[in-house]
Amino acid sequence: MPRFQDLATWQQAEQLMQPAFIRLIDNLRKQLEQSTWQGTYEEVPVWAEAVSVEVQSRVAQLQGALKTASADEAIVIEAALAQLPSSYPGYHLHLQQQEHRVTVDLWSLCYQICFQNYDAASGTSHALGESSSEQGVKIDGDLFDDAGAIDWHRLDHKTQQLVEQTFANLPGEATTHEDSK
Repeated sequence: MPRFQDLATWQQAEQLMQPAFIRLIDNLRKQLEQSTWQGTYEEVPVWAEAVSVEVQSRVAQLQGALKTASADEAIVIEAALAQLPSSYPGYHLHLQQQEHRVTVDLWSLCYQICFQNYDAASGTSHALGESSSEQGVKIDGDLFDDAGAIDWHRLDHKTQQLVEQTFANLPGEATTHEDSK
């Protein structure tokens, strides 16, 4: 999860994230149609770093019990769940081509589109020589026009480039592209 520098960055991200994610999914779909890779999407729970494995397991256990609970039991389980932290949905794209298997974190790709020099490990942006641990993400200002509206052409272009780069970096892709020339 990215760390935001300030409220203005958060507001720009809020404006940009949904259209970026939609374009990412669409470009991945198009790339898969032209590729020899097979892909499946999976929703996965994403937890804040501070949430322990024990708490995550407890939440999963309660959610599982809720599926078969009676109405009275469901009230008790829902009350217990309300006291515990919850995850937010993450999405993985599982790619497979012969013996090669790769999992791609779709939120991480989306963050790379929306933010400058996004560092997935720290959830921040950084430039050479900067310490990324002391700052948050920086919106890619090139994705907005002078009036502060999203520049749809630049968003589409950056998304397409990132998807093409992602597929170009897959195992065996360099030889596949060379063989097709």
